[in-house]
Amino acid sequence: MTREDWLQLLKLVGTCLGNRLHHFIPAKAIPSRPLRWAVICLQTILPLGKKPLGLRLLHTLEQMGPVYIKIGQLLSTRPDILGLEVCQALAKLQDKVDPIKNLDIQAEVEKSIGQTDAFHSIDPRPIASASIAQVHQAKLQDGSAVVIKIVRPGIEATINADMSLLIHIAKHLDSRFAMVRRIHLPRIMQDHLETLLLELNMFSEARNQIQLRRNFAGSPLLYVPRLYAQFTRHNMLVMEQIFAPSIGNMTALKDANIDMRVLAHKGVETFFTQVFEHNFFHADMHPGNVLIDISDPSDPMYVALDCAIIGTLTNEDKFYLAQNILAFFHRDYRKVVDLHIRSGWVPITTDPDAFEAVIEAVCEPIFAKPLSEISFGPFMGELLETAGQFEMEIQPQLVLLQKTLLYIEGVGRQLYPELDLWETAAPFMQRWAQRNLGPLAVITELAEQGPRLLSELHRLPQLLKDDGQMALRLELAKQHSEIRQLQEQLEQMQRKRRRLFWLVGIILTGTLILVLNLDHSTTGASGLGSLLPLTFGTE
Repeated sequence: MTREDWLQLLKLVGTCLGNRLHHFIPAKAIPSRPLRWAVICLQTILPLGKKPLGLRLLHTLEQMGPVYIKIGQLLSTRPDILGLEVCQALAKLQDKVDPIKNLDIQAEVEKSIGQTDAFHSIDPRPIASASIAQVHQAKLQDGSAVVIKIVRPGIEATINADMSLLIHIAKHLDSRFAMVRRIHLPRIMQDHLETLLLELNMFSEARNQIQLRRNFAGSPLLYVPRLYAQFTRHNMLVMEQIFAPSIGNMTALKDANIDMRVLAHKGVETFFTQVFEHNFFHADMHPGNVLIDISDPSDPMYVALDCAIIGTLTNEDKFYLAQNILAFFHRDYRKVVDLHIRSGWVPITTDPDAFEAVIEAVCEPIFAKPLSEISFGPFMGELLETAGQFEMEIQPQLVLLQKTLLYIEGVGRQLYPELDLWETAAPFMQRWAQRNLGPLAVITELAEQGPRLLSELHRLPQLLKDDGQMALRLELAKQHSEIRQLQEQLEQMQRKRRRLFWLVGIILTGTLILVLNLDHSTTGASGLGSLLPLTFGTE
């Protein structure tokens, strides 16, 4: 790590301790005794005080900048993890971050678009201010109500500095802990950096918004505001203003007598449509980015804002994911195991019977339960912990999808806790399977791939021969696993040997000092002993 990274780390630790965030750590649950006592000592030396933990966490994330504010936005949707009071405090991070200081919005807009008469008026006070940009109301010359989204000046340098530190920490952890290696933390952090940098590019967001609006044109599920492309610049975006309450404004939704059950079901269907039908999903669905059209309380509609972060999957990942979900709905845990092995998400050496048993043990209890009785945070944690026993690797390409699922769950829990996710999602997935995995899909695929298959027909004997070598590959995989275990054992022995070497060195040095001290006190000999009074303060 560079000197700047070390300074950033010290600043991060100091900020967390200064705001007493170490009180979030459940000391009694820490298995390591030295670490547990260290946390207890810190909590004793630096007491919490009167300020609530929620406000302390909020102010800490605001101090640390956009990278950490994004984490806070995700946490703000999880009252089951942090508690309602903390989440209510963190809700400010969704669209109420402190505005840009000393910003002349009129001058900034005119400078960006190169003309002074594009807008009839611009409100200098922002109506929303987030970690990356802030939003102002305005009117075009024809009277159309629009909003102007403008990126915070200098934010790119801040993001690069913060993410440089987090990437170094990720690499450090990855080199020392097998659990971290399974989740590919350095790649996740690198992907997060690229995602944040994309949020700074309003051209990219504009393209995403246009595509998402096209995907849901005429749909009763989701409305995407019109974009004014002629005013879009690298640091600025102009779009239609929507007058509707945020999904986080539960008071307004209840006062409007919104049918929460319909809204929750539409949310699930919207998510699955984006992932499996369009393969183009909004991946930043925190409440600050979602409004609700309440013009028809019995049939409300979602409104999506801020299309900067969009997720896509490869066809292979999408099909494997869909088949996993279908197998899960049918409680076919053996199919889930087979899919994980075939996709390479777990090693080919995995014992399928044992893996099936742990998946069933974790998953079976949550069926037929409403959302109010399920918490996917602890559930996913338990599932990953048990899967980790089989060296299951977290797929970085699915991280955005996992984050979106957490957003959907958090919002759904607030809207309609009685929602049955299985009942809502299963019919959608069944229809998708009929179209994409059924006989008609197979015939269509064969028709499309027919010429290529004919051209590869001469390779059929070789393909059959390769299939016959599966046992050999399995044996090689087992040998590789055994070699890796031996390497880890050897590294552990070397670490123990180094610690023993240093321990023996310390003991010998201490003994030498003691002998020289005794020699000096009895004979007055010079040498190292004569320096000890100066060095150690002996008498």
